[in-house]
Amino acid sequence: MNLHPKLALGLAVLALGLVPALAGATSYQPEYHPEPPHPTAPKGHAYGFYCQGFSKKHVKGQQGTPFSQCVHAMRVADHNDQISARKACHALSKKHTAHGDKGTAFSRCIKGVNQLRREEAATVATTVVA
Repeated sequence: MNLHPKLALGLAVLALGLVPALAGATSYQPEYHPEPPHPTAPKGHAYGFYCQGFSKKHVKGQQGTPFSQCVHAMRVADHNDQISARKACHALSKKHTAHGDKGTAFSRCIKGVNQLRREEAATVATTVVA
């Protein structure tokens, strides 16, 4: 049995694997990437911001995608302050999904409408004060 040549070959392979790793480790300096700011509501009529978690795939038997239904509900709620969030989101499903989304599509839509209205009220309040 030739153990000596196999040992020499194994050490050579190990050395070739370690040299680039060690050489790169000494000259590597990680770049500084600050944490991105938390997303804030976009200016204008970007209703899709409030519907980010909704699926963009068509559901058989429904008109539009859940995302487009949510965007439509946001638009309706934004243009008519007299309509409730519940009435604006009536087209969305009230069934829980199996893939772990928190709440139903209907409840997430209502949360989005309420957030839209709160941010709109805060924007109006800051422009009046300024």
